[in-house]
Amino acid sequence: MVPPMDNPHCLPSFFLPTPLFNDRHCRAHPSCRPLKMNHPILPISSPSASSAMVAASPFTANAATMLIQENHDETTRLLIDDRAVETKPFLPRASSYNSTGTAVNGSSLYQQRRRRIASDTSLPSLTMDGGCRSESAAHAASDTFLLTRLGFKLLRCLVVGYRWISRFLALGCYALLLMPGFFQVGYYYYFSSQVRRGIVYGDQPRNRLDLYLPKNSDGPKPVVAFITGGAWIIGYKAWGSLLGQQLSERDIIVACIDYRNFPQGTISDMVNDASQGVSFVCNNITEYGGDPNRIYLMGQSAGAHIAACTLLEQAIKECGEGESTSWSVSQIKAYFGLSGGYNLFNLTDHFHGRGLYRSIFLSIMEGEQSLRRYSPEVMVQDPNLKAAVAGLPPIILFHGTADYSIPPDASKSFAEALQRVGVKAESIMYEGKTHTDVFLQDPMRGGQDDMFDDLVAVIHANDPEALAKDAVAPRRKRLVPELMLKMARAVSPF
Repeated sequence: MVPPMDNPHCLPSFFLPTPLFNDRHCRAHPSCRPLKMNHPILPISSPSASSAMVAASPFTANAATMLIQENHDETTRLLIDDRAVETKPFLPRASSYNSTGTAVNGSSLYQQRRRRIASDTSLPSLTMDGGCRSESAAHAASDTFLLTRLGFKLLRCLVVGYRWISRFLALGCYALLLMPGFFQVGYYYYFSSQVRRGIVYGDQPRNRLDLYLPKNSDGPKPVVAFITGGAWIIGYKAWGSLLGQQLSERDIIVACIDYRNFPQGTISDMVNDASQGVSFVCNNITEYGGDPNRIYLMGQSAGAHIAACTLLEQAIKECGEGESTSWSVSQIKAYFGLSGGYNLFNLTDHFHGRGLYRSIFLSIMEGEQSLRRYSPEVMVQDPNLKAAVAGLPPIILFHGTADYSIPPDASKSFAEALQRVGVKAESIMYEGKTHTDVFLQDPMRGGQDDMFDDLVAVIHANDPEALAKDAVAPRRKRLVPELMLKMARAVSPF
């Protein structure tokens, strides 16, 4: 039922966000005309009653009439109680309500009425803190929907067969077994005041990053720009939340950079997104307490490949004439590659055997002609790129010897190629560790974590005070029971 228009306390809730102005002002504008409200949610009155009202007294002091400009500009006008103001086209109530709006005439009676109506009709979450949480949750929900939609689109491309069905079932079981840890990490991600979610760094879809900040703010902190994995298909910035939480506990800022996945984008889009994200970190991290002279670049799995391509392409740009750049390779103290692959010629057939079919993989990599360009191991050995390669920072590659998703030889071979051309590089192998052991199971196990300790040791190498704190840091708590971790390892599709 539509509330009567002669009672200002009974206005529909969609009137609430709109400030008011005098109807005499509107009558001075012949370009305004009455708006016909055909949407069932937004009627002013019944059609017959509305027509009669407009015909008899179109601009009475106690009637609410909606008008739009004749020239169809992007604004609408709303008349309520002798006052009006221009507003943007109607938005959902939760996004258009502005708690700081004030009445034009400053009347205390109107202020009280507006506060009373707003409090009765606004959503409870629209407080300063609740609104931020609601907005963050909305972003996460939107991105989750996007990932799901892209996943189904990918399945249609793959022509789902037994191998993919079995892998998706295994992935579901794997996630279910690690759910106790995911719940705890998810709670931290959404509710911790140390996490800044969804910071926009570019103008493309998915151009957002999350920042994980240390509790203690005594001086500039080292920074890790992290690019998550996901087979170039299901990568998402929240996948780095466990690493971000644990590094921030050691006084290290982590920026988890999101990027477009296939089929929303191909490898060049992913590299461009990653480069823009790194640029944002290099140019803005001081605002969040980061040290611009201690920025590290890191990637995991497909993210390690994307990060390596990003670093090398930036070095090549800097050596080119007339190339404009927004960040410099010299700003990166070191590169960390975790379980990455760096020679696509050697990996194409391997991925095909693992279920990432050759046709799909080549589509991601923009065809066979692009395999060389996006194979860092091959590119660094090109004599024409000697000057660019000489500018690369130290490179440290971590890999488990039991990794079947990307063989450990991928890191060994890349490190050896880098050493041959004069780049400081090393590969560190973890005996018996799988693709996900070093990134998920070991951190969720708590206690000592060799890869994590090696990473922190490099970042804090020239900071005796930080090293002293690391030596007495409390042991990390266990997030998942050991039995469930072992079962997850057994069913993991990675």
